[in-house]
Amino acid sequence: MGDTEPGTVRPGGRTARVRAAVLQAAGDTLAEGGFARLDLADIARRADVGKTTVYRRWGTVTGLVADLLTDMAEQSLPRTETGSLLGDLRANARLVRRTLADPRQGALFKAVIAAATCEARTAEALHRFYEIRVAEWAPCVQQAVVRGEAPEGTDAREVIRAVSAPLYYRLLTTGAPLDEATADRAAEAAAAAARAGVYVRRPHRTDTA
Repeated sequence: MGDTEPGTVRPGGRTARVRAAVLQAAGDTLAEGGFARLDLADIARRADVGKTTVYRRWGTVTGLVADLLTDMAEQSLPRTETGSLLGDLRANARLVRRTLADPRQGALFKAVIAAATCEARTAEALHRFYEIRVAEWAPCVQQAVVRGEAPEGTDAREVIRAVSAPLYYRLLTTGAPLDEATADRAAEAAAAAARAGVYVRRPHRTDTA
């Protein structure tokens, strides 16, 4: 039998209910007090689940956060297809904005990002979360290339990252609100740069004597 991730054994039924309750409690605790407040015994109490069950399935706080991020990636809304590069990127930007502007979700992401700076497993889980989300949206750029809206060789994943980057920067470095105008501006900048060939992959050059 192969190894399985904590909290994912026998999906459905009681296991699924226990996982949902524990991840809800973990997300609430992260949003309220950050990574430092996470304690498996307290999470078990908040979720009304046996402490032994939580320790057996997740083992550590970082294991629990990793599973929380996996669940968040699985539950994220699917990609929107509007038929144009700008329309698709705008839909992506607005989805990111709604998530980060939400009081609970925004605080949760801040806490996880902070934890990822010093917790290797949390950082790995965070990277996996974003890889899943970027991969979900990259086809909209690939379709734009086929339509002639962006040049051949455009790095689709970099375009998607460029949409989100200004929103995360604003979240983490300012107290300014994340409104739709900010999201739309991020999408418009990324679309313009993509059309101009900024994200075309270029061969790596090495200097020679």
